[in-house]
Amino acid sequence: MRLRFLGKGGSDLGGCPTLYATDKGTYLVQGWETGRVATIEIPHLLTGFAEPDTFIGAALTDSGRGTFMLSGRPVTESDTLAQLDLAANETVIEVPKFRRTYFGALPSA
Repeated sequence: MRLRFLGKGGSDLGGCPTLYATDKGTYLVQGWETGRVATIEIPHLLTGFAEPDTFIGAALTDSGRGTFMLSGRPVTESDTLAQLDLAANETVIEVPKFRRTYFGALPSA
C-alpha cells in the first residue's frame, strides 16, 4: 500500500498521531492505543488534515478531552508498517475516505 502523508500532531514524542491517504482510496490513521482491538484515539486537530472535500469515514466519538476514539481495520501488513514511525503506545487503522456532499438548503435562484 502506498501512503501519502497528510499531517500529524498531538504528541511531543517520536511518532505522533498521523493521517495518510492511501492508493486504495482510504485513509490510514495512526493513533494512540486504547486497549480495544481496532480502536485508536486521535487529537481533534488530526481530522483537519483530511483531503479537501473528503472526511474520515468512521464514527468519531468525542472523549471530552480534546480527542476522538475511532475504529477501523487494523493494519498488520509489514510493508505498510515499515513506512510508519510508530511510538510504543501507537497503532494504525485503515478507514474509508468519503466524499463530502453539500448539506443544508440549496441557495434560492
